[in-house]
Amino acid sequence: MERRVSDGRDAAVEQVCRENGNDRGRLMDILRAVQARFGHISSGALDTIARCVSAHRVEVEDTASFYSFLSLKPKGKVVIRLCDDVAGWMRGCDAVGDAFRTALGIGFGETTADGLISLEHTACMGMCDQTPAALVNEVVVTNLTPESVRDVVRTLKETGDPSRLVKKRGDGNNASDLVKAMVNNNIRKKGPVIFADMEPGAGLRKALALDPAGVIAAVKASRLRGRGGAGFPTGSKWEFTRNAGGKVRYVMCNADEGEPGTFKDRVILTERADMMFEGMAIAGYAVGGENGIVYLRGEYAYLKPLLESVLAERRKKNLLGKNVCGKQGFNFDIRIQMGAGAYICGEETALISSCEGRRGDPKTRPPFPAQKGYLDQPSVVNNVETFCCAARILEKGPEWFAGMGSKNTTGTRLLSISGDCERPGVYEIAFGTSLRDVVKEAGAANAPAVQVGGPSGQMVAPADFDRVICCDDLATGGSIMIFGAQRDILAVASRFMGFFIEESCGYCTPCRVGNVLLKERLDRIVAGKGEPGDLDYLKELGETVKIMSRCGLGQTSPNPVLTALKNFRQACESRVKAGVAGMQPAFDLEAALGDATAIAGREPAGRAGD
Repeated sequence: MERRVSDGRDAAVEQVCRENGNDRGRLMDILRAVQARFGHISSGALDTIARCVSAHRVEVEDTASFYSFLSLKPKGKVVIRLCDDVAGWMRGCDAVGDAFRTALGIGFGETTADGLISLEHTACMGMCDQTPAALVNEVVVTNLTPESVRDVVRTLKETGDPSRLVKKRGDGNNASDLVKAMVNNNIRKKGPVIFADMEPGAGLRKALALDPAGVIAAVKASRLRGRGGAGFPTGSKWEFTRNAGGKVRYVMCNADEGEPGTFKDRVILTERADMMFEGMAIAGYAVGGENGIVYLRGEYAYLKPLLESVLAERRKKNLLGKNVCGKQGFNFDIRIQMGAGAYICGEETALISSCEGRRGDPKTRPPFPAQKGYLDQPSVVNNVETFCCAARILEKGPEWFAGMGSKNTTGTRLLSISGDCERPGVYEIAFGTSLRDVVKEAGAANAPAVQVGGPSGQMVAPADFDRVICCDDLATGGSIMIFGAQRDILAVASRFMGFFIEESCGYCTPCRVGNVLLKERLDRIVAGKGEPGDLDYLKELGETVKIMSRCGLGQTSPNPVLTALKNFRQACESRVKAGVAGMQPAFDLEAALGDATAIAGREPAGRAGD
């Protein structure tokens, strides 16, 4: 049991709680602050927090133990989190990990003897266009190599200051004194919606010249669909929220992009935050809400000072606050809620749970957030890009927006393109653009496989490259991952399944157990021990997990397996074979006895008599 520390820590924790109003709903902010100050959340801190916010200790511990960036055990002053997603794996993150182990003399999940540095893995951190990458406390380090790792470790040992790792700043606002990041935007193609210039307030003033119903009518006329991946009509969502019972309504921005291969929201937050905030204010006016919340993923904490600065400037210009733009009775402001490392919080009801200071567990629907969301009040939850589109629609008109894109998916789409291509980065394209044109523009015309929509999307073969990017054909939350001929598609699918296993909240059995079984059988095939019946097993199990899972994670997690089976059937069949009596050996006796035979000084049985 951890011994209580009587060095003033209780008083410091109490101060953190007071700074957050002793508010149970601000538990995430309290836990993050305690973690940042002490390196972990001690047993005594849990007791103190529970007392201050009038919660049961088990509730506080339940939340603290859920998020990967929070810890109940001491960690080093510096925590290195190496991203080990598929994009990083393709670019050599395993070798970078080996270099960190050698330079630090510890393994992953361990801390150096002096307590200075902890080494961990983390899932996608939104840097797939400049990977291998690591998060060192809140400092992003990109384009790592085994050679550069030595310099990173030397600098940390000498200074203990992660900010000293930024030797050269990136482009755009990454270079500002508020960000000071080595991150690059990698904007490869600018379009007329997101990456066009917009005067702050231009869309909001036009919205305020209409009544709320008129604003919703304009958004509906534009036929804007949500950019988070589901493609639900934005105007209808706003209308449902406005018409819901209750006097208090909330506007929530999902800035928790965590799908491996997706990083376009990172660029919007860096270069177009003003546009995003404007869209939120327009939504607030439309639905009758006075409070906005941006849920910012923990990996993007380095952008928070910039975002707070933009918010402050908007308040100064009366684009936020009381009687916005002189509109009597319209009061609206926005706060930023930090996440703490949980992919599941990209699901809107899990995001709401996290904002309420709870575990990021998805909620059962119905009721939907538009009916009963944040603090059980009607809430609009939209994606970063969606709010930007709404701002431009009110500025330029719904006809302008509806004139771009495909028949049923209007406007443009930001794509995050990574993997085996010459020009990884962010592209703004019109909906209705073919996948073939997209991969050609990225410098990968001869790619044998493309993952559209991240791991939860689908693996597409060249025969289907003429399909188009839109909600009715190749739907995507923005991720396009390109795989060259040297990649093993089944090994890629296995890595994706590992991600889903790690990120599952564990609430329901189909997702918690089914994904593990899918990966185990897939790995057996990759190892050359697959049987023909394994393919049918994977298909049946994958479809069961999709149908029986409670939330979007489990309902889409089998897609890497199912789309590989569907679109690369011949390649899958070539990897399995019938053994003796239709069975393959599932146990390698020689490998199992390897250590024992070495100790005994004997040759493996299979080599005897060579």
